[in-house]
Amino acid sequence: MKDSYQREITYLRLSVTDLCNLRCRYCMPAEGVVKKQHSDICSVEELVEMAAAAADCGVTKVRLTGGEPLVRRGILDICRGIRALPGIRELCLTTNGILLPELAGPLREAGVERLNVSLDTLRPDRYAWMTRRGELGQVLRGLEAAAQAGFTGTKVNVVLMAGFNDDEVEDFVALTEQYPLEVRFIELMPMGQAGEGYLPGDTVLERCRSLTPAESAGVARRWRLPGGKGLVGLIEPMSHRFCGSCDRIRITADGRLKPCLHSGQEIPLRGLHGEDLRCAIRQGVAAKPERHHMAEEGRSRAGRDMNQIGG
Repeated sequence: MKDSYQREITYLRLSVTDLCNLRCRYCMPAEGVVKKQHSDICSVEELVEMAAAAADCGVTKVRLTGGEPLVRRGILDICRGIRALPGIRELCLTTNGILLPELAGPLREAGVERLNVSLDTLRPDRYAWMTRRGELGQVLRGLEAAAQAGFTGTKVNVVLMAGFNDDEVEDFVALTEQYPLEVRFIELMPMGQAGEGYLPGDTVLERCRSLTPAESAGVARRWRLPGGKGLVGLIEPMSHRFCGSCDRIRITADGRLKPCLHSGQEIPLRGLHGEDLRCAIRQGVAAKPERHHMAEEGRSRAGRDMNQIGG
């Protein structure tokens, strides 16, 4: 399945909820989001059906997102249903890690192969401030539970923010010396609740001169410490725009396909079945823009906060 710029689209990021058990300051307001009616959010069956239609169109990888996907009732049923689909070779999930101590094992059994854990600071006081309600120790226990459950290749996603965690870059990089993790520094994007604080990904390389280049993977430029067990990745949508190699589409928890994270265009999928659903997905792929315009405009055109789209 190719878009109009001949990019092969094989990756679906599927949001299962816009709710979250944290209130991260750059992601959502302190009071959280207005809870939608149950009928406004896609059912387990609808989500699996949309993933199946995307697989029929050529998608081979699905990542479940939120909000926080682990607060979604039926998350294990969603995982099992999607992993059983013909054509889906990889099922991943992005989480804040709070519920991993209880759910890492069941997620592995349900067919999830890889986890990304969002963690922006290693300092308990900063974590509590940024998340407005979280406890760092719970996330660390979640990472341990993931390793015990057999997850490998776990990624730790760190949004790089000036004046908040830029003095922790070396601490995060040091984790890869001892643990087989990929610590990924992600540039802050001007969307939703995000304010000031942008730092280019190259800041990491300036702070950690001992990093040596490693093979890139997807949109991430990667490095490693000499003798380290893990990797350091840079996701740089602002300073090293990777739109030309983008292979993904997104479906929101309320069933709307976004051809691009930073486009306001959304294609409704709910109520469609069979060839009508597949046709709508192909329509969304055809509408995928060539690139985003955040650098020129200073703002994303996404039209929603990140938790409403899917991280």
